[in-house]
Amino acid sequence: MKPLFLSFPAVVSCLWLLLQPLATRAQVPNRAPVPAEAYKVSATVDTMQGWHRGGAGTLNFSQVSLSHWAAGGQSSLSLLAIGNVYTHYKEGRHSFDAAADLVYGLLKPGKSRLRKNDDRLELNSRYGRQFTQVLSYAAQLNLKTQLTPTTDLEKPDSLLSRFFAPAFVLASVGIEYKPTERFSLFLSPATGKFTIVGDQDLADAGAFGVRAARRGPDNLPIAGTGERLREEMGAYLNARLRQPVLENVTYQSRLELFSNYFHNPQNVDVNWENLLDFKVNKFLSANIAATLVYDDDILVPVGHPDAPDTRGKRIQFKETLGLGLTYKF
Repeated sequence: MKPLFLSFPAVVSCLWLLLQPLATRAQVPNRAPVPAEAYKVSATVDTMQGWHRGGAGTLNFSQVSLSHWAAGGQSSLSLLAIGNVYTHYKEGRHSFDAAADLVYGLLKPGKSRLRKNDDRLELNSRYGRQFTQVLSYAAQLNLKTQLTPTTDLEKPDSLLSRFFAPAFVLASVGIEYKPTERFSLFLSPATGKFTIVGDQDLADAGAFGVRAARRGPDNLPIAGTGERLREEMGAYLNARLRQPVLENVTYQSRLELFSNYFHNPQNVDVNWENLLDFKVNKFLSANIAATLVYDDDILVPVGHPDAPDTRGKRIQFKETLGLGLTYKF
C-alpha cells in the first residue's frame, strides 16, 4: 500500500478550516452566544388564555304522512330546536366556565292539537384552580328547569309542570380530575341540592318530592301549606366524556350521581345523558340522544289499569332521534 502524501496547499487549507472558528472568537472576545432555534409550542401545551366564547344552534324536523296505509299508523309533524352558548376564561392556574343549554320540541300527531314533547333549560357555571397537572379545586353551580307549562294529555286543564316548577339547583365544592380534554371527573363531598316548586297548587300536591299540604280535621289538604322548597345535603359525582368514534361521529356522555346524607343515602339519584352526534357536513347533522333519570323522591304514573292515578318510583327514560340544520358561532 502506498503512503498518503498531501501537497503543501492542501495542508494549509485544512489548517485554515480548523483554526478559523478560534480566530473569530479571539477577535471578538465579548461576543454574545448565538441564540438557539425558536421554541415550538407543543400540542400538549395549553394556549387557551383569556376569554373565549361560542355556541351552536340545531333545528331538527321530521314528518310522517300516511294515506290509506294498510298497516296502520298516524301522520305526524315534529320540530325540535336545540341551542347552546358558552364562555370560557383561563389565566394561569385559574379558569371560569359558564354555559346555557336550551331544548324545545313541538309535536302534532294526526289531527290532534299541537303539543310540546321536550322542554329543557339548563345553566352551568364553574370556577377552578389547578394545583397539579390533572387536579383542580372546583366550585360548580347547576340549574335545571323548563320554559312553558305542561298539561296532562287526558286532562288539558290539569297542570303537570311549568317554569321553575320544578327547578333543580346543585351547588358543589370539590376536586376535579381531568387527565385529557375528552374526560373529566368531579367529586364533591359537600353538595347542596335544592328542589323548587314555584306553583303553589303543585306544591300542595307534593309534586317533585316537596312536602305536600297539611291536612285539616276533615282530612282535606289545607291550600297554601305545601312547601315550595326542598333542601338536601350530600355527595355528588359528575363524569363527562367526549370521544370520537369514527370520522365525523362523536359520542358524548354525562353521568350525575347524588346521595343524600340524611335521607336514604343508599338510594342514589341518577341523571345519565348520552348523545351520538353525526356530522354530515358544515350545516347538516344527525343525532341520537338518550337520557335515564332516577330520583327516589319523585313519583311518576305507573299505568296500573285498575288505578290510573297510581304513582310510584320508576326509572325514567327518554330517547330522541333528529336530523336537521346546525349553525356554529
